[in-house]
Amino acid sequence: MSGRRAAARQQKITFDTVRKIGLALPDVEEGTMYGAPALKVRGSMFACVPTHKSAEPDSLVIRIDFDQRDAMLAEDSKTYYLKDHYVGYPCILVRLNRVHADALRDLLATAHRYVASRAKRRTSPAKRR
Repeated sequence: MSGRRAAARQQKITFDTVRKIGLALPDVEEGTMYGAPALKVRGSMFACVPTHKSAEPDSLVIRIDFDQRDAMLAEDSKTYYLKDHYVGYPCILVRLNRVHADALRDLLATAHRYVASRAKRRTSPAKRR
């Protein structure tokens, strides 16, 4: 493995990495959620730094549907996890020190689609009879 590839593999993923990837998606803006950095699409959060004390340091909250969350937890519980506070919400916690940059890119795109589709339905005009 070349030195450059090894260095890229060991590069620490932070919210700055999340921000860079997320801001490349359509209609994304930076904001806050409960005072913590967040990424939003059309005003709705799809990724943020968790603020609840039960979340581990260097984690990320990603909004996804419950079925995807269950599958991710079953597949890789070392990277993805859940705490009681988050159980009732369509989201998952991600350990940034465990997630690969390519997986993070896919995860952010999935969360973006999930939230954008919900925001679009919410803002669509009602059908007239």
